[in-house]
Amino acid sequence: MQTPIPCLFMRGGTSKGPFFNEADLPADVATRDRVLLSVMGSPDKRQIDGLGGAHPLTSKVAIVRKSTTAGVDLDFLFAQLQPDKETVDTTPNCGNMLAGVVPFALETGMVQAQGDTSTFRVLTLNTDMQCDVTVQTPLGPKGRFVAYEGAARIDGAPGSSAPITINFLDTAGSVCAGLLPTGRVKDRIQVTPTAALGGFEPFEIDVTCIDNGMPLVIFKASDMGRTGYESVADMNADVDLKTRIEALRLKVSHLMGLGDVTTKNYPKMTLIAPARNGGSLSTRSFIPHVCHDAIGVMAAVTVATACVLEGSVTQGIAVMPTGNTQTVSVEHPTGEFSVELGLDPANPQNVTRAALLRTARVLMRGEVMVPASVWHKA
Repeated sequence: MQTPIPCLFMRGGTSKGPFFNEADLPADVATRDRVLLSVMGSPDKRQIDGLGGAHPLTSKVAIVRKSTTAGVDLDFLFAQLQPDKETVDTTPNCGNMLAGVVPFALETGMVQAQGDTSTFRVLTLNTDMQCDVTVQTPLGPKGRFVAYEGAARIDGAPGSSAPITINFLDTAGSVCAGLLPTGRVKDRIQVTPTAALGGFEPFEIDVTCIDNGMPLVIFKASDMGRTGYESVADMNADVDLKTRIEALRLKVSHLMGLGDVTTKNYPKMTLIAPARNGGSLSTRSFIPHVCHDAIGVMAAVTVATACVLEGSVTQGIAVMPTGNTQTVSVEHPTGEFSVELGLDPANPQNVTRAALLRTARVLMRGEVMVPASVWHKA
């Protein structure tokens, strides 16, 4: 016997995974996590016995429910799994999977379309962050429907799709205690080999530790002896670089108030360099041990925020516009990601709003099957 669980398999931004109604999953967290591991086929580097795509970007799950919080329409719980690990991490957020939450809710009747566009407020339970998500819901022969076809393009996803606008309302300190968890806009970190991580010479490096939707450690690629333009494959094959980045991550996490992050997916580690294609700056982002083919949504928001902070490691690298509304173009290995920041006129270093464009699409609807030994639903 197997247990069927209704779900939609969706692409959200540059990620994809199954979307569930919370009511269709076990209420007990331990059982729920066993179910999600079975659904994705983890732990197995190929995830051959599940829906996972053998990569962290395709080992993601979205759990959605109607919200009981005043002024909020939907609650979203994001779960990050790993292909070869038996972990289900619901601590960080994912702005890419977030793009699929409102389409999922509309497709499953959780909410109803409002007009040619429909805007719903979503609370991300992982980080207690709210945002307004707007999708296109034109009128068709059988009523309003979610439009997936359109002219909007995002780097990291092929073709074009209908736009989904995400306006984040309050992102500072999503996981950490505040925007600048160390209390400083720049820190000088000394890193030495340990029993667990060795094989490199001790080094010092300037970093900006920041959390505006995602805990991030930002540093210059040149300070690691790299250009910052290396390919994803070259980055992932660079054992010396990855070892030093992980040693830095484990050291700085304590300064950020995150404790031991050995088994955590954060903080993300982001190398920066001057832009090459007309953007604001170039990035290579590790999530946290694999170089991202693009850059995560909240990582892009956080990098963009660092660019407006006086004294951060982005100074002298980032090319920024002027004004109280600034569009920061974050270049990444497969293109660029534009983030629109609203700045406080009285304090230009205070980011009051972050908005961005994503797309999503339903890839499959149906039931995912898990062995009854994992969960036997009465």
